[in-house]
Amino acid sequence: MLYSLGKFICSVIFKTLYRIKVIGKENIPNEGPVIICSNHISNFDPPVVGITSPRRIHFMAKGELFNNKWIGGLLRRLNAFPVRRGMKDRQALRDGLKVLKENETLGLFPEGTRSRNGELKRGLAGAGFFALRSKATIIPCAIIGEYKPFKRLTVIYGESVPMDHLRSGKASAQEVVDQIMSEIQKLKDVHKNNSN
Repeated sequence: MLYSLGKFICSVIFKTLYRIKVIGKENIPNEGPVIICSNHISNFDPPVVGITSPRRIHFMAKGELFNNKWIGGLLRRLNAFPVRRGMKDRQALRDGLKVLKENETLGLFPEGTRSRNGELKRGLAGAGFFALRSKATIIPCAIIGEYKPFKRLTVIYGESVPMDHLRSGKASAQEVVDQIMSEIQKLKDVHKNNSN
């Protein structure tokens, strides 16, 4: 209930303020486990991905946000769960795998932190871990534009990242996330001149 209400309110605000254009959301499967991997340019990225995806998303969020009891409680009710950055967080890994085991959608920003210049940084291995340890469909997502009032922001969902050869070939988690980031970069390259 709270998630649906939050999505509605954010949709009205963000779609009005940033003239959001969505491309390719039909690439997101209607059912089964899904991992949406997006570039990260702003703190507003999670709600923007959340309102443009047809599926309810469970996001990993930095652990510091959960230090405040009220904010942490609200985030959990909005399907977010904490991850401690800079270290192996086994509980976050278990939480993420549980989301996928229940055929839900996991939202990740593989870069870990925002890109200050908009250029794609190398992804962290965590996204690759989830991709290898589950049977999830991996959907790359590119957010193009600037968060400036009434200026166009474009969200592109690409076709699923081929995973069979990576899983059968025992690719490393880093190799997998490198492939995912490559697909995100392709989306940025193809659509950057068509985002206005």
